[in-house]
Order: sequence, then C-alpha cells, then structure tokens
Amino acid sequence: MKRTWTIIGVADVARSFAWYQTLLGLPTSRPAHDFFGQILDTDGTVLLCLHQWGAHEHPTLSSPDRAEPGNGLLLFFRVDDFDEALDRARGLVEALEEEPNVNPSTGTREIALRDPDGYYVMLSALPAA
Repeated sequence: MKRTWTIIGVADVARSFAWYQTLLGLPTSRPAHDFFGQILDTDGTVLLCLHQWGAHEHPTLSSPDRAEPGNGLLLFFRVDDFDEALDRARGLVEALEEEPNVNPSTGTREIALRDPDGYYVMLSALPAA
C-alpha cells in the first residue's frame, strides 16, 4: 500500500489544525508540534499535514510571499457525512466559494470553501453504496 502525505504551509498550525478537524468532523486533538501537525482520520490515516511557513529549510515552505497559497493546488476530500460537513463548513466561513451542487462528471454533491490560509478546499459526497 502507498499513501500520499500532502503538506501545506500555514501561518498558525494550531488554528489550521482545529479548523480542519472541525470541517472533517474529527475528534479534537492537538498538533504534535507548534510547527507541524497531521490531520488523521479515525483509523489513523494521514489526511493532511500542516507545516508552519519558514519553520525549516524546505524551499517550497519558506514563505507564503513566494507564491499565492493554494495556486496550483486543490485540497479535495471525499466525505461520508456530506450534509453534516456542509453545516460544519458554513460555521467555519462567512461564505462558501461554491454552494452545494452536483458535479456532472461524478454525479456527487460538492461544495468549496477557503481555509484560514486561503487554500481552496472541496468537499465531495461519497456515492451511496
């Protein structure tokens, strides 16, 4: 088995950590470090890693001033509780980037919103089994 660990640069790891846990309906916990945290699914699968801008000498995580955060990146999460996730999303942002709609390619409901650092986040309903 292989897994991708997507890592994004963020201004405040603790704030983003709590934001993503709330959005995804995950149990509340704290990041392992002030400069790094892993958002874990309930089975321990890493969903997203958060890295404080400039905390280490990673060239692509040095500063948000080098590129607009999220340019060329779409954080796309499939969720099994879409209606509840929609309610959580509305509680996290003033307005959604995309209101609930059905993606004609997948036939699934989707929404889009921006996280605290400006990353574009899509939530897509898992198809009913």
